[in-house]
Amino acid sequence: MSEEKKKKQAFTIVADDSTSGHGGYGAGSISLENMSSIIVDPEEDKAYVDMDAMHARSNIERRVKYLSNRDEVPEGRLYWIVWVTVERGEKGPYYAGVGASELLVDKKNKRAYKSMAEHVGNMEKSLKGKIVVDHMDDKSKTILKEFLKTFKDEMWDNSTQELKDKLG
Repeated sequence: MSEEKKKKQAFTIVADDSTSGHGGYGAGSISLENMSSIIVDPEEDKAYVDMDAMHARSNIERRVKYLSNRDEVPEGRLYWIVWVTVERGEKGPYYAGVGASELLVDKKNKRAYKSMAEHVGNMEKSLKGKIVVDHMDDKSKTILKEFLKTFKDEMWDNSTQELKDKLG
């Protein structure tokens, strides 16, 4: 495939029903309008929404070379990109799906590690209402829990007991 053709191909995010029943262009597209990306930084004891992470363009992901072996980033700083899907239930909005994915970044040496398969898989699980946080360290879980609670306490209160239990 030529370089020019590669540049023209892009992933398109379409909101709501992209096909209106016609089954043409956009059929099979995934709507990400109810999903947000939250970055958990355990070193700084903080979490924040960074929608640029949806396209791997968050500030922490920029200007680094991604390596497929985590051992090649021995001085990497740990971050978590957490894919959070919000739905509306009988009581109101709630955190329906949460999928955390590890990211190691060594800005000084301009190297980073992330498993694209893990990120895509956890994003998909979040969209399907799954809670995937068991592999997170306890400190990061606590930071995420406090962020979700204080971001909108109503959504935390309406969320499943499974989410509350898994975040401790």
